[in-house]
Amino acid sequence: MPWTPEDAERHTHKAATRALKELWAKVANECLERTGDEGRAIREANAVIARLAERT
Repeated sequence: MPWTPEDAERHTHKAATRALKELWAKVANECLERTGDEGRAIREANAVIARLAERT
């Protein structure tokens, strides 16, 4: 099941804007498609958002 931007709120508090939520869903879905591992997909998406949140 692909994730939506709304799912980001359950997995990371750092996705505070709509753009970050959409990016989280995009990264998570691409990783899931590539690896088939939901846990890894969530971790990768969280890592991307955390790096971007540090910059602001």
